[in-house]
Amino acid sequence: MKALDNVKSKIANYKTLDSKDKRTFWKEALINNALYIMIIIAVIYTYTQNHRFLSVSSIVNIISLSAANIPIACGIAGCIVLTGTDLSAGRVVGLTACISASLLQSVNYATKIFPNLPVIPIPLVILAVIVVGGIVGYVNGFFVAHFNLHPFIVTLATQLIVYGVLLMYIMLNGNNGQPLSGLDNSFKQFVSGSILKIKGVPIPNYVWYALIIIVIMWFVWNKTSFGKNMFAVGSNPEAANVSGVNVVRTTILVHTLAGAMYGITGFIESARIGSNTANTGQNYECDAIAACVIGGVSFVGGTGKISGVVLGVFILRIIFVALNFLSINQNLQYVIKGLIILVACAIDMRKYMVRK
Repeated sequence: MKALDNVKSKIANYKTLDSKDKRTFWKEALINNALYIMIIIAVIYTYTQNHRFLSVSSIVNIISLSAANIPIACGIAGCIVLTGTDLSAGRVVGLTACISASLLQSVNYATKIFPNLPVIPIPLVILAVIVVGGIVGYVNGFFVAHFNLHPFIVTLATQLIVYGVLLMYIMLNGNNGQPLSGLDNSFKQFVSGSILKIKGVPIPNYVWYALIIIVIMWFVWNKTSFGKNMFAVGSNPEAANVSGVNVVRTTILVHTLAGAMYGITGFIESARIGSNTANTGQNYECDAIAACVIGGVSFVGGTGKISGVVLGVFILRIIFVALNFLSINQNLQYVIKGLIILVACAIDMRKYMVRK
């Protein structure tokens, strides 16, 4: 209802503009929505070149790939709302994925990293990876909040620390860095199994887990004092502090929650990939940051919506799937990804300067 009222208000305002202002209005609208327009054109072009792009199996694949990345994107979005970022996210995903895999390997697997360890109950493993991710997030938030260090520097440092811990972890008990695979069937079924099919195409269970996370994060952002404090700190930490918001506590909690989301992502990725190495999670933070910016989470702080984050994740995944359908070179895809981030940030900053 509120969205409809906003549309009506914009239409009424547009009618009052003269011809010059109307041209300016359309020019600004085209620039601000240039990324979405290009994506629509890309989708149409991809479909004309390969009709399988919009088939049921392709759409389910896009949804599944997006769902796997939604937790990390929701986590890193909070850091961006605080005008920061988190470079450690991908490595935390890798560490928690390997922890999940090591605790949930089949008991009869020949190269089980902990041969005398039974298969740990899945809820305990989920709790463990949330705690591990949360600890890394807490450390990030602690140094950002208490020492006023830039999140880029702090998370760069923790990225290296976590990667070092990951490399040591997969060397335990003579594993010598071998992939952690041979996962217990109950784990694989819990994450990648399916209870619903669309025209014979199974929808993985982790899609439903992603939906639960979206609902929880939406509630946290929009219906709790924590969410209000987060946006207040992101908009103006000095003003937030004067108004009674505990800036240090809020900053630490945002980063801790982000770390917990990375842990959940690692748990899902562990079973989805099936064979986990030190490279698991590498550069995941780049995709998450790009998705957040595309979805309207601004680096100037205090701006963002969970719905925008989810939309950004889907848009980015649609682009990557489209590139594969068009047989674009994998190396070139990194160039395109970087250009998308640049364009999205440029548009976001332009919107900010216009408002200012």
